[in-house]
Amino acid sequence: MIVNASGCLDALEAPEVARALDVFVTKTVTPQPREGNRPVRIAETDMGMLNSIGLENPGIGGLLQEKLPRLAELGVPLWVSVGGFAAGDYAELCAALDERPEVAAIELNLSCPNVEEAPESAAEIVAAARPQTRKTLYAKLSPAATDLPETARAVQAAGADGLSLVNTMRGLALDEKTLEPSLGHELGGYSGPGLKPIALAAVYQCYRATGMPIVGMGGIATGRDALEFLAAGASAIALGTILFADPDAPGRVRRELAEEISSRGLSGAEAATGLAHSSRPVTVA
Repeated sequence: MIVNASGCLDALEAPEVARALDVFVTKTVTPQPREGNRPVRIAETDMGMLNSIGLENPGIGGLLQEKLPRLAELGVPLWVSVGGFAAGDYAELCAALDERPEVAAIELNLSCPNVEEAPESAAEIVAAARPQTRKTLYAKLSPAATDLPETARAVQAAGADGLSLVNTMRGLALDEKTLEPSLGHELGGYSGPGLKPIALAAVYQCYRATGMPIVGMGGIATGRDALEFLAAGASAIALGTILFADPDAPGRVRRELAEEISSRGLSGAEAATGLAHSSRPVTVA
């Protein structure tokens, strides 16, 4: 399964790209509308990009009334990414989405590097959200967590159905002339090829610790990249930064992945999941 990383594709502006995915993941929505961080919000780096959007969004009211009906017309299953500044925000958002048939799953954005974090732990947020919805819940975690496998086990115990790994990491770019921060918010979320080894390690460790379904993301640009994430333990992959440079990436990566799988005599993508653990124990819930 190929999806987009939340915030890396505007499906209403590029519907043909969204339709090339198996699932479209929305930008993160919060209870109230947000204008986001001050410009500049995006800066290129040698090995990727920094973004400091700051969760700009129309709020849950705007999403439900205006955007969600239009997104449903694309004919692609929809996951809604939700974020907040306290566990109660996540619970409120999940309750609001629970009765919407357009929504196939909810991704809890527990790790945005560009806004103030909720005071509760990831597990406490999942525990607050879980009773509010019958929909599938994915927990999106940061690779900067002190003990990521333990965090993964905690959100699993709290009721998460799957993991999204990983979110961006904080980074800094300086203007080559002024040597001042390139971004208006100074620090931003780093994504792109340089994030791949970190993301692979996160998927590998969390799959071994939990056996949960994982959407792997972080620097995926080719079919080979996708295959490595599957081998590490992902059951799906998300394209992020590559979509800014190559809108045709979903179809291309899908073809390249099929070639990689075929060349190894595997029956399909499912057969590739977890191959890196073939001689090592994996905890399955």
